[in-house]
This record gives sequence, C-alpha cells and structure tokens, in this order.
Amino acid sequence: MVRAALDAAAGAGEADVPVGAVVFDANGVELARAANAREASGDPTAHAEILALRAAARVHGDGWRLEGATLAVTLEPCTMCAGALVLARVSRVVFGAWEPKTGAVGSLWDVVRDRRLTHRPGVRGGVLEVECAALLDEFFRHRR
Repeated sequence: MVRAALDAAAGAGEADVPVGAVVFDANGVELARAANAREASGDPTAHAEILALRAAARVHGDGWRLEGATLAVTLEPCTMCAGALVLARVSRVVFGAWEPKTGAVGSLWDVVRDRRLTHRPGVRGGVLEVECAALLDEFFRHRR
C-alpha cells in the first residue's frame, strides 16, 4: 500500500513536497489517490491525504464515512490530516517516513490514538521508511 503511495507522490507538482496518499477499501481495492497540491492549487488544505480522502468519499458510496478503509501515505500525517482521517472513520493508517516536526500520528502529537475520541484507527508507521524519507530528502536537497 505504501508503494502505491510512493507512486502517487510522483504526481506532485515541481513546487510541491512529494507526498502521496492512497485510500483502499476493506478489500484492498484502491478507491482514490492523490499527491500534495498545496503550491499548485494555492490551497493550504491540499495535502495528499485530504485530497485522497475527498476523492474516496465521492466514490465509496457511503457519503463521507470511510469505515473499513485504509489510508496509506508516504509521510506521517499532520494534525489537519490526522483529524480528517479520524472524522472520516478511516479504519487504518499506514505511513512511511516519520515527521518529528509536525507529525500527529505518534511523533510530535498522537491525535489518532487520543482516548477521548470516539474513533481511533489502527496505525502502522515506518513502512518503507527509507524509500519515503529519501524522496523527501531529494526534494529538499534541491530547495536549500
């Protein structure tokens, strides 16, 4: 699943951080994929996860609820994306690289496992971490 997210990351525009996200249904069928488009769209919410969740909700058939779905993403989700996947009732999130500066699925914060929430998805981080981190390192090496 994270390999599919790595493929999706290739769709990021030249100015956007190459993060990819893919939503799969309970049977492992891909519902939607997206890459970061914040710079390309001028939209601060156009993170790969948000775009993929929106597209998956349109095709899933149950409105906004993505129960049973898995979100695979190349980078640990931020607070906005972590909150969105909780509110969408995503059952599981799988991600590649950890994000110690803004990560909200275990690094800086742990939004998705807060016991006060009524929905807490399963989490698996660090999947293909080296490949996902290398993609980001390459992007930022050319920017700095």
